[in-house]
Amino acid sequence: MSNQGGLRERKKEATRQAISDVATELFLERGFDNVSVAEVAEAAEVSRMTVFNYFPRKEDLFFDREEESRQLLRTAFAERPAGEAPIATLRKLVHSLADRVHPFAKFTDATAKFWRTVAESPVLSARAREMRDELIDDLASVLAAAIKRPLADADARLAASMVVTALTVAYAEGLREHKARRSAASSRETFLRIMERSFSGIAIMLKDTPYA
Repeated sequence: MSNQGGLRERKKEATRQAISDVATELFLERGFDNVSVAEVAEAAEVSRMTVFNYFPRKEDLFFDREEESRQLLRTAFAERPAGEAPIATLRKLVHSLADRVHPFAKFTDATAKFWRTVAESPVLSARAREMRDELIDDLASVLAAAIKRPLADADARLAASMVVTALTVAYAEGLREHKARRSAASSRETFLRIMERSFSGIAIMLKDTPYA
């Protein structure tokens, strides 16, 4: 029974990924606002209802890595060595993402086109801002839980806000560097330089708290 359940889950994930891949290709080619869910369903050879079963909102077809970001945080803190400051854990995670050329820290023509598509769509831009706020909430909760503080801890929210803001700025600068030089190494260096400066500043601001 467990094997059947595992196979069923793999098939569902494969279907979900196939729909997302088709949708993303259409959105990048024609613009998010110019493609309907019905057109995505037709191209993916599934029903419109099937699309909505996997993706409650049209924007979810484009931004399909939310759960992955949460899992990355959970894994990083689950594997955090005893006594390591939470900010240090986040710093290591950022470097790991850059070293692995993970999509969250990747600078290519494809990622530049992805974010250009976001900028050209008011709907996607609004959803991107919502996701940023949701990430702050998620990160604040993870940070507070890591040192057994209340989930509404103000220091945790301050730390999360600063880290997410730093990531936003650093990633944008990495993309600008890519546009100017088309160099993955140079873009990565720009991204990490800003993140290092940010983590140093955040550590100073939180020096009297358990987070740093």
